[in-house]
Amino acid sequence: MLLEFKRIHVPPGQRVLLQNVTWTELEAILEELGEHRAARIAYDRGMLEIMAPLPEHEDDKEIISDLVKALLEELDIEFRCLGSTTFKNQFMNQGIEPDQCFYIKNEALIRGKKRLDLTIDPPPDLALEIDITSRTHPHIYQALQVPELWRFENGKLQINVLVDGNYIESQSSLNLPSLPLIDVIHQYLEKSKTAGRNATIKSFRNWVREQL
Repeated sequence: MLLEFKRIHVPPGQRVLLQNVTWTELEAILEELGEHRAARIAYDRGMLEIMAPLPEHEDDKEIISDLVKALLEELDIEFRCLGSTTFKNQFMNQGIEPDQCFYIKNEALIRGKKRLDLTIDPPPDLALEIDITSRTHPHIYQALQVPELWRFENGKLQINVLVDGNYIESQSSLNLPSLPLIDVIHQYLEKSKTAGRNATIKSFRNWVREQL
């Protein structure tokens, strides 16, 4: 399988589905792919999806991530940003690589750790998915008990929070104060396309300070 897998090319915006992939095979495939790659994976009880994001997907991910980082810094909240780390739980037979993720409330519990195991470590407090190519899998995040999932789709931010094991759409974030993030994140993302990244982040920081 690995020899064949090395020959697979996934064009940007496309995906490959592999059925009946065992956990051992999943681990071998992840090892073969390596950590420094553009493709993202999702694994759900034997079904493996490999997706290559579009360039605009990466642009939006970077700006939204920078806005979240700036917000946490202005609020003086410790956090750890782990990017597209592979989160998996063998007992649940599921795994996912978010576009971006943050440890916020549980940052101290994983501080300094180089490898995480969701059978013993907490999941990230916040996961971000850019849904331009419809590759998000909310049910996997739900099963892994990620408390908050942001999905950015068609220019709109949707905040989902975990309540009694299920995601419900919310107007506010569990991990961040009661700020109008749904509208503001979109506003500053659009601003970055004309004003530039640095000017946008500076303006956003000023806005956050005004709210405090």
